Amino acid sequence: MKIRNILFVLAGTSLAGVGFVQAAPAAHEMAMATQDAPAPAPKLQAAMRQLWHGHVVATRDYGLAVHAHNSAKAKAAADAVVANAKQIAAAVGSFYGKTAGDQTLQLLAGHWGGVKALTDASAAGDTAGEQKAMADLNTNVTAIAKFFSSANPNLPESALQNLFAIHVAHHAAQIKQIMSGDSKGEQATWTEMQAHMNTIADAFAGGIAKQFPDKAH
Repeated sequence: MKIRNILFVLAGTSLAGVGFVQAAPAAHEMAMATQDAPAPAPKLQAAMRQLWHGHVVATRDYGLAVHAHNSAKAKAAADAVVANAKQIAAAVGSFYGKTAGDQTLQLLAGHWGGVKALTDASAAGDTAGEQKAMADLNTNVTAIAKFFSSANPNLPESALQNLFAIHVAHHAAQIKQIMSGDSKGEQATWTEMQAHMNTIADAFAGGIAKQFPDKAH
């Protein structure tokens, strides 16, 4: 499957068990606009993929450590999530300036705060805590979409909202599967999650390359 087809495939895919049905029309439009197109800035795309993959690797490690009651590994994973967020923020800041980089870090901190809270609440069987964490994550998704779409006209707000909503749904499914010991289900979610991080990374790389063609190369 070609790199740019991933968004098109995931846009119409339901995520079993997490209640996500279908992508917003703007996500389909973004997919169709880039379908089969070569990466406009291959090095930027590769860097973005590495950064966004780092996020899900570290958050997964945190969930596994919490489930195993390994506080040392959980702390190391949490530190890795924060370090990765700083790298993503620095990458954004290299194009949009320090203020934008700082805002990115704040938004990613909110995302991680929600994921961590959801993980901890799920491990403790705290239903109210899980519900609050999901509400916070959904609010954060809207903030992320608004911020990046306002910074880059090539990244429609509704498409970004959808992309990050799917990402949060993956987190929710994965955490539930880890805590219930559903290793087979978690492996399936992990495969989908990694592919979706490519989708997010490619959307950002493509949007930035269009906005800053000289700098992106």
